[in-house]
Amino acid sequence: MEGVIELADGGSLAFEDVGDGPAVTLLHPGLWDRRTWDPQVEPLVDAGFRVLRYDFRGYGGSSRLHGEPYSNPRDLVALLDALAVETTALVGCSMGGGAAIDTTIEFPGRVWALAAIASALGGVEETSEEETWWEDRWPPIEEAMEAGDHVRARDLQLSLVWAPLGTEKGGGALIRSISMDHIHELTMDESASEQLDPPALGRLGEIKVPTLAVLAAHDPPSIRRCSELIAAGIEGARLVTFDDADHVVSLRTPPKLTELLIGFLTEARPPAG
Repeated sequence: MEGVIELADGGSLAFEDVGDGPAVTLLHPGLWDRRTWDPQVEPLVDAGFRVLRYDFRGYGGSSRLHGEPYSNPRDLVALLDALAVETTALVGCSMGGGAAIDTTIEFPGRVWALAAIASALGGVEETSEEETWWEDRWPPIEEAMEAGDHVRARDLQLSLVWAPLGTEKGGGALIRSISMDHIHELTMDESASEQLDPPALGRLGEIKVPTLAVLAAHDPPSIRRCSELIAAGIEGARLVTFDDADHVVSLRTPPKLTELLIGFLTEARPPAG
């Protein structure tokens, strides 16, 4: 089933809901939309899970941002309520991982497992070395933006930061094409997004559900450090490094990530009834 739910503040979320069994909700990274999870949906359904995925506000088929305050965790819970989902596992990449972590902290009774893939983490400040890493890569991207060449700016973002393993074929081509569908993200104002207070970094110990963290070896160093912090801060969390992946792991190494997720979710699966 595909559809759109209307939110109380006038926003809307486009979603997909397929399969039966314990719910698993897939949260996409920024720059992209829910299609980044295409390779995982059918195998998860075949493994006995009900799979939900949706587009964050500003992305895909969901409503655009117009400066109104909003909360990704509250939007997610509104979707769960609309679909009568009491509890779900959360699987999120990057921005989606950060939202999954915040939701698990803010609404702990709604989450039965957490998988944070190349995840953001609220409250993390960059080290001087990480700031230098970004400063070394950002000037040509900024120059392209100032020249109004958004396609070049996006291609530079991908080659220098998010998809250094290439975007010419296979999963890399999908990473590029979906990101180009969201070229508006380059100028989209997400500053009204409400942040968890206090932020997640100092509250990871509150998370008590089975947790998997995936580190992509070709990610920016600040994102790699977030994965390490997540694994260290959540009791019993498992850290897995993908040496052959950059940021959008679900499209870069789909069979490998799918197998890992099915194993993790099957082991964490809540008892029937």
